[in-house]
Amino acid sequence: MAQTPPPPMTPALSLHFPLARQVLLTTLLLTSVLAGCSRAPRGEEAPFVPATDQEVLERVPARAADPGAREREALRQRLDTAPQDLELALKLAQAHIQEGRAKGDPRYLGRAQAALSTWWEQESPPLEVRVLRATILQSRHEFQAALTDLDAVVREAPGHSQAWLTRAVVLSVRGEHAEAARSCAPLGGLAGELTRAVCLAQVQSTAGQSKQAFAELSKALVAAQGGIAPTEQAWALSVLGEAAARAGDVPEGERLLKQALALDPQDAYTRGALADLLIDAGRASEAVELVRSYPEDDALLLRRVLAEKALGTAEARAQADTLRTRYAASHLRGDSLHAREEARFALGVDQDAARALSLAEANWQVQHEPWDARVLMEAALAAGRPQAALPVVDFLQANGAEDPGLMALAQRVRSALP
Repeated sequence: MAQTPPPPMTPALSLHFPLARQVLLTTLLLTSVLAGCSRAPRGEEAPFVPATDQEVLERVPARAADPGAREREALRQRLDTAPQDLELALKLAQAHIQEGRAKGDPRYLGRAQAALSTWWEQESPPLEVRVLRATILQSRHEFQAALTDLDAVVREAPGHSQAWLTRAVVLSVRGEHAEAARSCAPLGGLAGELTRAVCLAQVQSTAGQSKQAFAELSKALVAAQGGIAPTEQAWALSVLGEAAARAGDVPEGERLLKQALALDPQDAYTRGALADLLIDAGRASEAVELVRSYPEDDALLLRRVLAEKALGTAEARAQADTLRTRYAASHLRGDSLHAREEARFALGVDQDAARALSLAEANWQVQHEPWDARVLMEAALAAGRPQAALPVVDFLQANGAEDPGLMALAQRVRSALP
């Protein structure tokens, strides 16, 4: 999914939240379904039972060595004794969302929702609860519900910059680019011209107008030099790098994404975008090294599997089996949020074009980002059903998309039509 914003009341606004993801792509389970240890609903399948006591189900980080985990646990204990403490609940929910962003782990969203449980079901909860609830809802692909909250916030508090930014992201993911751009407009006076420029560049690049996005954001970065916090600079450089690559300047895109990652090494979204660029460039070994240390992040594990598959390594099958198990577990939970990633997996790893196309078509019903368009067109061509990609081709034409990669695929689709 697109880079989506972290919780409000942070020092620097950002569109990054790769649960975007890539990503993105989350569930709101309050407990974990362990990789390789999924439990089916009663009556369908017996629970997984380890063959031996030595079998590792999951490696859990030691809290004693993690200051952030200790802080979150302390906040949770305090909230347990004072569940009506709004300030405390917001602080804990924000901490969980930030940790989920850093680790690409959707379980933290469930914990964030739990922190807000006192207000979660309220029709009109406090404004900051609505913004956090919208952040969680959009990562579940409940876009309309997220927009309902965000629309209410900007009506009541038109100076709430985070709400405008999150609204722009949700609308952009849905392919409503004109309205998304209008949501970026107030940010100039609320959060500064660079924030407005990054928001607008994100929308333009998602719409397939990356050359324009790159030019305008480059000017804004030059104008803002000297007064940018590292996190804000990393966010801007990541958006700029993606725009450069989509516009056809892959070396510049790589340079900028690496620069962004150097400023914010925990940004899983940028790491995934750089890995995609390396895989496309035939540099799979570099992609493996880039994502090797993040096995708990499904989106980054997908990149590793694709890269290992391209290299034909001995680890490719084991890594693919791990990811396949995680996808199966998500289906048992009724979770269809991994459709785009599963489509890439089905096409690039299993070489199952029919399944990839089915997943990509389902995904296109929900979101309309460049990768959504790309995987549907690629799957349709591989399956010998180019007509299935016509909704994407029509969408790109209607939005005035110019990005060379997407345009080349669209032309291939047209040429393959009977």
